[in-house]
Amino acid sequence: MPDPADQNARAHAKDAGQPQRRRRRDLRRAHGEVTDARTGTMPIVTPNPSGQPESGAPLKRRTSWADAAAAADAAKPTNQVPAPTRLPASAQQSQTNATASAPGATVSQGPLTPSDAPAETPAFRRSRPTVADTIAGRRMPDFISSPGLFVKEQKPRPKGGVRGALYSMTGGAWNLGPGLKQRQEEELGRRISRQLQGSYNTAVLSLKGGIGKTSTTVGVGLTLAEYRGDAPCAIDANPDSGDLVERALGEGIYQQSSPRTITDLLRNIESIDSLTALSRYMHHAGRLHLIAGEQDPEVSDSLTAEEYLRIRKLIAAYYSVALTDCGTGVTHNAMSGILQSADNLVIAAGYAVSGAKRARSTLQWLASHGYEDLARNAIVVITDKDEVSSRVDKDAIEEHLAGICRELIAVPHDRGVADGDLVTLDVLKPETRRAYKKIAAAMVDGYR
Repeated sequence: MPDPADQNARAHAKDAGQPQRRRRRDLRRAHGEVTDARTGTMPIVTPNPSGQPESGAPLKRRTSWADAAAAADAAKPTNQVPAPTRLPASAQQSQTNATASAPGATVSQGPLTPSDAPAETPAFRRSRPTVADTIAGRRMPDFISSPGLFVKEQKPRPKGGVRGALYSMTGGAWNLGPGLKQRQEEELGRRISRQLQGSYNTAVLSLKGGIGKTSTTVGVGLTLAEYRGDAPCAIDANPDSGDLVERALGEGIYQQSSPRTITDLLRNIESIDSLTALSRYMHHAGRLHLIAGEQDPEVSDSLTAEEYLRIRKLIAAYYSVALTDCGTGVTHNAMSGILQSADNLVIAAGYAVSGAKRARSTLQWLASHGYEDLARNAIVVITDKDEVSSRVDKDAIEEHLAGICRELIAVPHDRGVADGDLVTLDVLKPETRRAYKKIAAAMVDGYR
């Protein structure tokens, strides 16, 4: 039994003035006692390096939170079961479809087990698809190729008729859209303005003169110039002093202009290396560019097939659409070159019985002389130039010619065509202009 604190000389020497409890602790340590049940002092314990407690030994307290956490981690079992995870909804559906498609497989509707989930799927993934999953799995619309998904389509403005009047009276508040006739007109315009790759040539011919061949060439040429982005070209290859340019410009304007013809062009064709140089030998009726025929009877019939092909090659370098007024007949010198370079034909005919027969004879001649494709794809144009009497069965003539060509188009009687003078679209009847649009659209449709 140790001496009382008041009889210990060391206590009087070192711990004078200290609390009574502390002096008792120091006295016990001095006598070799390491624990004190009364004061609850925790001894310092060295951690076990192996991290595992000795069998039968109680867990020892740690002197810090770090030591306690390390001991708790070391005490966890090694065969720990990971937390169950879930696949996204899109991945679950894909896995279900793949399992169902396999032969002899059965689809399980239960939740995914941990072994079924991919190793890289995080344990905290939510079962319902997120907004990011929905956006990633959905095909987003393209506002460039599909502008209608973002901007409400506006109806075209109606022109004329009750729809146009209603649109004007309401200031555009009531827009019923274009009617059937307007939609058909717009469709013809789209067909005419179709972009072409290369240069194409249409020959306009007939076996009989005075039935609307040249007026058709001018009317269709002006229509092409109105709707196409590139200017068309018309060539007068009529050996009988053709009047193509006079019908497009008027007799007075043509006489005042430079009288250059196809003969002048042939004479200087080697020096022409640009559109500017070529334009010196051409006439212009608006956007329609024309090459005048030879007016001198002594040389008008001298154009050969080789010379025409040289002109056609030059025109092809600068124009995508060309019209050739071939004149009367199919046997003159330049005709073989014209048919050789033509992509399609326009056969001019009339409602007279003789005109219809000649149109049929022209198609038969072409088919029997190696031009079957041209005859099969020809466009027959019947012009009511002389306004035939009611005794003529127009429907019978049209039915007679329609079965031997690709398309038959009728041009009604119009003083702007029948007078044999200047042909301008402004003075023509709406039905005549519509007929020329049909011819132009049929021509461009044949360019393949």
